[in-house]
Amino acid sequence: MALGIAEIIILGLLVDWIARRLKVPGLVGMLLLGVVAGPFVLNFLQPGILDISHDLRLIALIVILLRAGFELSRRALAKVGRMAMLLSCVPAIFEAAAITLLGPTLLGLTYMESAILGAILAAVSPAVVVPLMINFIEKRKGVEKAIPTLLLAASSIDDVFVIVIYSVLIGMYTGSGESVAWRLAGIPISIITGIAAGLLIGWVLYKFFSRFNPRATKRVLIILGVSIFLIKIEHSLEGLVPFAALLAVMGIGVIILEKREHYAHEISSKLGKIWVLAELVLFIMVGAQVNISVAWHAGLMGALLIFLGLVARSVGTYTCLFGSDLNIRERLFVVISYLPKATVQAAIGAAPLAAMKAAGMPTQPGELILAIAVLSILLTAPIGAWAISLTGDLWLEQAPEGDYEAVEAAKESD
Repeated sequence: MALGIAEIIILGLLVDWIARRLKVPGLVGMLLLGVVAGPFVLNFLQPGILDISHDLRLIALIVILLRAGFELSRRALAKVGRMAMLLSCVPAIFEAAAITLLGPTLLGLTYMESAILGAILAAVSPAVVVPLMINFIEKRKGVEKAIPTLLLAASSIDDVFVIVIYSVLIGMYTGSGESVAWRLAGIPISIITGIAAGLLIGWVLYKFFSRFNPRATKRVLIILGVSIFLIKIEHSLEGLVPFAALLAVMGIGVIILEKREHYAHEISSKLGKIWVLAELVLFIMVGAQVNISVAWHAGLMGALLIFLGLVARSVGTYTCLFGSDLNIRERLFVVISYLPKATVQAAIGAAPLAAMKAAGMPTQPGELILAIAVLSILLTAPIGAWAISLTGDLWLEQAPEGDYEAVEAAKESD
């Protein structure tokens, strides 16, 4: 396994450097490296690394969500709260509805099977969106209107919403006895419990750090350990209490930033250094999950369905921005930022197939759903990441130098 990690580091850094020289986001190169080096093409990666791929991706995702939390200030969140809640569900509903209606015609699936596919495809990828938004915050692009903050918050809740809807649909399809009403109620409950737990734990950690003042490196290790435990708690509570652990992870950073900004900046800086390795692991491992042959079988009809779903999603995203102070270019940037697929599609794309096998049902629909999920990653993750970087640099306004948060606080006190 040590050799596998060395391969990821060396090849990942090389590909990242080449991609940046070509003016392409580094994560695009890492995703493509994962596809090529993964078990479905060259099979170059060490088997030991692939065996723990899920855990590695989870830890890397925790790192980037923690970084996101430490960038989510209360003032910025208050500014975009209404739009963030709309973006967390409306675009997904538009996309899933379009795929549900078009799936029977384009792919020969039933409406229920198309709805399951729509739920899987309707999730935006925080693995792609979050690091790019943090990069824009660091460059102070779009921060005066809190555009990166809007996308950080909305994309994370979007995944919770979509995964719960998927669980409802697959339960109905396979005849699971769990109450549909209870599963639907789990959407707001999981969001509320996740945010509440994150804020509470963040407050406890803030008090602990203030009392004992450990070094910044130890603070980071403590927060990472607590975050991993939160994921374990989510699995333990499954079926009992809906709980969104990834939202709790982000909530830790929000409260520490609010209570002790100096701590937050120190921790965020340390997490930024960890992210150099975590980024390589996350995107190469996500790419390694992509089965090119499965995606190929989806064909042109699969690609057309994905495209039409994205058109519907874009309409839903733009609708959410009515009444905002964003100009046309900024609104289009939000639309583009809400297109990439990767995280959820890689995580649950094969789940319907497994559920159908377990229920003794025909597996052909599950195989087709997997193929479309894989194809969506190939088509949207690299292009989406490149488009977000390009349009963000061109269309988002550069905030002036100075403490923007201090300026906002002064405005509130006037």
